[in-house]
Amino acid sequence: MGWRFYSSVNPQDGTNTTILFLVVPPSRGRWRLERGRKRGCVRTAALFCQILICFLWNELWDAAPDSPSVGGTLPHFLQEPEDAYIIKSNPIRLRCRAAPALQIFFKCNGEWVHQNQHMSQEYLDQDTGLKVREVMINVSRQQVEDFHGPEDYWCLCVAWSHLGTSKSRKATVRIAYLRKNFEQDPQGKEVPIKGMIVLHCRPPEGVPAAEVEWLKNEELVSSLSDDNIDTRADHNLIINEARLSDSANYTCLASNIVAKRRSATATVVVFVNGGWSLWTEWSPCSVDCGRGVQKRSRTCTNPAPLNGGAFCEGMSVQKSTCNALCPVDGGWEEWSEWTLCSAQCERQRWRECNAPAPRHRGKMCEGESHAMENCTGGICTQNLNITECMDGSNDVALYSGLAAGVIAVAVLIISVTLYRRSQSEYGVDVIDSSALAGGFQTFNFKTARQGNPLLLNSSMQPELTAGQTYSGPICFQDSIDKELFDPLPDMMVKVQSSFMVSLGVADRAEYHVKAHTEGYSATQGRKPNLLAPNGPLGPCKAQLRSSGVFGHLGGRLVMPNTGVSLLVSHGAIAEDTSWEMYMLINQAQSSAPSEERCEILLGPEVTYGPPGLSLSSPVAMTIAHCAEVSAENWNIQLKRQTKDNKWEEVMSVEDESTSCYCLLDSKSCHLLLDEPGSYALVGEPLNEHAGKRLKVAVFGSLEASSLNYSLRVYCVDDTPHAFQGVVSAETSRGGLLLEEPKTLLFKGNTYSLQVSIQDLPQFLWSIKPFTTCQEFSFCQVWSSNQQPLHCAFSLERFTTATMQLSCKISVRQVKGHEQILQVYTSVAEADCTVTSQTGAKAFKIPLSIRQRICATFDTANAKGKDWQLLAQKLHIQRNLSYFAKQRSPSGVILSLWEAQHQASGDLDSLASALEEISKIHSKSLAHSPSETEPDFNQ
Repeated sequence: MGWRFYSSVNPQDGTNTTILFLVVPPSRGRWRLERGRKRGCVRTAALFCQILICFLWNELWDAAPDSPSVGGTLPHFLQEPEDAYIIKSNPIRLRCRAAPALQIFFKCNGEWVHQNQHMSQEYLDQDTGLKVREVMINVSRQQVEDFHGPEDYWCLCVAWSHLGTSKSRKATVRIAYLRKNFEQDPQGKEVPIKGMIVLHCRPPEGVPAAEVEWLKNEELVSSLSDDNIDTRADHNLIINEARLSDSANYTCLASNIVAKRRSATATVVVFVNGGWSLWTEWSPCSVDCGRGVQKRSRTCTNPAPLNGGAFCEGMSVQKSTCNALCPVDGGWEEWSEWTLCSAQCERQRWRECNAPAPRHRGKMCEGESHAMENCTGGICTQNLNITECMDGSNDVALYSGLAAGVIAVAVLIISVTLYRRSQSEYGVDVIDSSALAGGFQTFNFKTARQGNPLLLNSSMQPELTAGQTYSGPICFQDSIDKELFDPLPDMMVKVQSSFMVSLGVADRAEYHVKAHTEGYSATQGRKPNLLAPNGPLGPCKAQLRSSGVFGHLGGRLVMPNTGVSLLVSHGAIAEDTSWEMYMLINQAQSSAPSEERCEILLGPEVTYGPPGLSLSSPVAMTIAHCAEVSAENWNIQLKRQTKDNKWEEVMSVEDESTSCYCLLDSKSCHLLLDEPGSYALVGEPLNEHAGKRLKVAVFGSLEASSLNYSLRVYCVDDTPHAFQGVVSAETSRGGLLLEEPKTLLFKGNTYSLQVSIQDLPQFLWSIKPFTTCQEFSFCQVWSSNQQPLHCAFSLERFTTATMQLSCKISVRQVKGHEQILQVYTSVAEADCTVTSQTGAKAFKIPLSIRQRICATFDTANAKGKDWQLLAQKLHIQRNLSYFAKQRSPSGVILSLWEAQHQASGDLDSLASALEEISKIHSKSLAHSPSETEPDFNQ
């Protein structure tokens, strides 16, 4: 029992009644009104109010006899109305939801919303068992505009239950808008390099308040990830230390839910004041004799003035007087006395050029310094005897020459006889290079450049040679192209080979070589026009994964256009067994390089599998890299990813290990691996002379406007995989390669990379002001980790009749190397589909010859382990302990050779090595035929 207030509202007319009454707890389920006192009653009698309240409570109890007790809880709002904005003429909807609630009404600007404007629904909460009521109303733009109160248009909810009422928060409703004019536009500035730039922007008035972003040459500044640029909460743009690359057009962009507004463009020019270079050495005196002038000069190039910067103050040439010593010509001294008459009946005398000696560029004395004459007047018996002796000596020389010739012929006959005998005795140990050179040939194809309709000016010819040598895998569009590039397609080849004799084949072996088509697996369909008519092979579509099924014959797995491949040697997989092997490249940011040791990724991160792969011999993996190889400048390491996704060091390329083998050449790293997994090649620079190769290329495409043309310059690590990502991106946006990509050596000397456009015809094309030179910081380039960097030049031609574009792109490292790109050529897209080869087609060395080589050099004999001599001749002279533990050392060496020479397919080096080994054994037999041959292990 207790006193209660009850407030009753009539939604129709807005009248309010408040009653103070005493409630007695029900004895049998009903509430009983014992007595009451009127606190306030508007337009209603007190007695009628009391009776009405009793009636309402009783009806409430009868209406919900099964409702659970809420323990004296007022209505609780599960959802309150939220602030909203009306966009244009679209009404907004306010929503309320409460439990427990008998009724919910909206009250806007102090007035009740008519019941007909409410949309309500009721449902039972499955968790609490309470009835939940939800009510919605719509507010139109006209309602908000018609309201003229001291505050914004507002609405709230009032919820009723048997215990009382609850009110929600006020939700404001405003009409959204954004004015057209900025309160303050950014202003253009000219600042010196390394100065501070502050651009002010005050956006237009709007509801809700506009958010501000900045554009730099139409690109969002927030997307550039430049720590040097700061966008403050007050909408200002601050560049802490101006660089050349900060010269650009900046625009303030204001936006809210209604519209976007652009400010006037502010042009920022970062200029460089000129500085004098060092003085040159003094020039020679202007006269040869007497008083003259000498000078030295300096140039205003340290740095050169740029973007309107001030020229150097002072003199560029400095002069000084000089006194040149006059030349003194030399003069002869007197002749010396004649010497005594010699046995040859001659006497001599001398004189010297010392009276005076030549000085200061003076002339030497003219005439002879030595004189000789006969001292007997022409009569000398000693001279006659000498002549007779000379005649006799000539006869002796003649007979001696004849005797030497006879001896030489005899020695030659004996040598030939011994050589032929050694050939027959050596048997299969004598490897003749003609067996390799006869069955295989290497080709270099050159195609003349022709006009390409894809170029803006197809008649222009580049300043390059009129051809391109193709090497590596080639993509064919149809059978005609394949027949053109296949070596020895269906032809008869005659081979004269002593090695064939050792194999039991006739002296003149006849081979019938056909173009093999089996053994390839493809992942995509082929497209026409794979070979461009006037340039190198077009870019291939990026393939991040390659797979194939391999058996006992082995094979090769290739990731097209990435410089990554995997070779499985013959016999590595047991007979009657096959493995589906795969290889993939990680495209995400690699975690292999250690930031603490300043390591960078030198090539793609490669994974091969499957896990649990069981092979009897290691696989040969090739990974292209971008390092300028030098043991003094780099510490290059091979890393492998562990099961917990951490990276561990496997070996340094200079170390020796029996678990794996690493052969590093100028552009690729060839690995012999036993364990599947993820591998990465990382490099730690040891000094500032460490360098890596960058591939620089320029692409172009027409923009939406027919007058605008975009040049995009890319700088990427010089690996096929990194450049292939650029080609794929440009292909998708319709870009054309305008010049052959070039290689730039980038040193680790902390200096930045500058890209500038030069020699652009000003009467045909225009470029946005102050964008002719752009810059990449050293850290951006050095730590790019196979990710491309690029900058863009936006050009505009004055008329659509201009169909020629000629300019130069300079890419240079400050105090480093430079490359010039001519905008001339283009390539078309090619689609490389061959990703794996199985069986004999995958190898350069025929299987029969490979087996003979292994049988010869793997066998231990009195001559020693001959596989070490094979490794030496193939320039594999380190970490030989790795091969010693293999079942077939020669087979692993040949697999490494296959991986190293997969692109060229040139067997000349192997044939030459085998021929040298043959000669070594022949000479050994010729010198000591009865003795055992030397041990090559020593």
